[in-house]
Amino acid sequence: NPHTSKHTEDLIDQVRYEILQFFNTNVNEYSVIFTSGATQSLKIVAESFRFASNKNSDDAKEDRTKNGKFLYLRDSHTSVLGMREIVNTGTIEFIEKDDLLDEEALNNKTMKDSLLQNTNSLLVFPAQCNFNGFKYPLDIIKRVHNASNQSLKWFVCLDAASFVSTNFLDLGKYKPDFVCLSFYKMFGYPTGLGVLLVSKRGEEVLQKKYYGGGTVKIAMSEIKWHEKRDVLHERFEDGTISFLAIISLLDGFRIIKSLIPCHIDMNSMERISMHTFTLGKFLHDTLFSLKHSNNNPLAKLYHDSDFTNISQQGGIVTFNILHDDGSFVGYAEFSCLAAINNITIRTGCFCNPGACQRHLGLTIKDVKKQFDAGHICGDSNDLVEGVPTGAVRVSIGYMTTKSSIDYLLSTIQNCFIDKKEVKSANRNGIFHGNNNFGANESKLIGICIFPIKSCGAFKVHNSWPITSKGLKYDREWMIVNRNGVALTQKTSSAMCLIRPIVDEDQQTLILQCEEYGSIAIPLDVTKGSDFRTHTSSLCQSKVCGDRIQGYDCGDKVANWLSEALDIPDLRLFRKNDKDKRLFKKQNDKAGKEMKEIALSNQAQFLLINLTSVRWLADKVKECNESYDYDVDNFIDRFRGQTNFKVSLHKIIFIYYLFIYFILIPFANQID
Repeated sequence: NPHTSKHTEDLIDQVRYEILQFFNTNVNEYSVIFTSGATQSLKIVAESFRFASNKNSDDAKEDRTKNGKFLYLRDSHTSVLGMREIVNTGTIEFIEKDDLLDEEALNNKTMKDSLLQNTNSLLVFPAQCNFNGFKYPLDIIKRVHNASNQSLKWFVCLDAASFVSTNFLDLGKYKPDFVCLSFYKMFGYPTGLGVLLVSKRGEEVLQKKYYGGGTVKIAMSEIKWHEKRDVLHERFEDGTISFLAIISLLDGFRIIKSLIPCHIDMNSMERISMHTFTLGKFLHDTLFSLKHSNNNPLAKLYHDSDFTNISQQGGIVTFNILHDDGSFVGYAEFSCLAAINNITIRTGCFCNPGACQRHLGLTIKDVKKQFDAGHICGDSNDLVEGVPTGAVRVSIGYMTTKSSIDYLLSTIQNCFIDKKEVKSANRNGIFHGNNNFGANESKLIGICIFPIKSCGAFKVHNSWPITSKGLKYDREWMIVNRNGVALTQKTSSAMCLIRPIVDEDQQTLILQCEEYGSIAIPLDVTKGSDFRTHTSSLCQSKVCGDRIQGYDCGDKVANWLSEALDIPDLRLFRKNDKDKRLFKKQNDKAGKEMKEIALSNQAQFLLINLTSVRWLADKVKECNESYDYDVDNFIDRFRGQTNFKVSLHKIIFIYYLFIYFILIPFANQID
């Protein structure tokens, strides 16, 4: 067993020393407990912190209302909020950002409480807000410690996960009792590895309950008796630690120091901090200055500093994009554009509901209303009645360059800013319609189905059956890679060149590709040659992150697809009819029956208005006079999520999402 060898133990100890040295401290001041990440570190503190002052007391048997106070910053990570569920005290309070920064208000929270005598209390706050990069002054730690007396002791747990990724945490100067951090956020590798740093003062109030392999000196199976190990990290590191990942940290520290060596009076992390702050300030100031043609701002920024002081602000910029009329652009739409342009950003509330709610100006009632409307953490319901449910966050690291920021800004300006002069409309010339249209004023002129998700369309020339899931055979198949993840045109644009044909007479689905001929498979794969049942992820998007059970269509078509798309180990799956997917965005609380969908992202049917297509094509031609378009070809370039084409002659409907999806494939069309 290599994890128990002397050589492995020596390497791991070397990593512990390297970690402590990196944060300007030593083994006489802090112990290093390896965890799966900052979240587990916080959980250990919550489970183990002894709020009663008596070392021999059992918190579970104590009156929880007589124990110390658990105090946390409202703008904390979700993992901190989760600590409330397991801390052994009945006195749980939050503190607002302004009160944490105000010395008198903080004293009122920590010193003036006669009920907290002979107890231990705990304050948890972040060194840097992960929502917008605001840095909290670390001298708060000393002020809280000074609130302690003989009968009341205050301890501080510092959530440093966001801070240490681009800043120097000096534990020789600031001495929190517990520090939680993740190495993935520092180096990008390894994932699932963090540490809990515990000061000698903090060791006194950690009372571990569960014990696993390697953490005891002796344990008896016949009776409930054991003795835990004396060394702190040996008591808390249950089972086999991730020793290979831990050893790899030596390379992480080495690379940081070699790529960004110390310079004059700045160490590596201080130089990284200056670099990320400078780029963040440039991005922040540029976004703040960008305007639409009517002089309305392009972006709304969510910050607690003006990006003038590096001690108050890190390299994080958080914002939402605005239309020229001041309405919000949803963050999900921004995320799609960023992905298409190979830009990595994060959207939502970033697991910080307090800061998100405060900056978006949402009340508790507003948040519950959004939840009732179907919005949950991590989904793409970015706007509820025009109000944003989250934001866009740009996190700048040591590898980020000025050209990366320029590219992001260029993409934002090209996609969202209205540069054209706004002309006043002649209201007398606008047609005002009514709802009493004659039967001949709209006409269904075409039906398209997309049998294979993200591939080309099959055009229906006559009538077509409708099932409970939508049009028959529409998005019933999907192509998945070797990991079982569905391919989309976002990652494989050549999928649009594969044209499926449904032949109900022969009961076959024919796949055509100009360079690779055609191949046919049975519509009912269970009646074909040997088939296999698989479970695969629908796609990487959270919109369609359901687990889908389907039938593998065989090796022959799989090899054909791999060759046509030039991607190895592809498979073609057909959704199992018995495996039902329901439309997520429908409010099931309204008492309505949930609609079933196949492999579509959201809707059973989508519609294109031919008049709008012509209008859009004319606008494209205005920008490029040499472009000679064909309307049918233009419609074919629209990404495969359309079922109906309708001609409406008197009224022009301009669907924003339709325009967005048609422009992107047009710009990236494969000839």
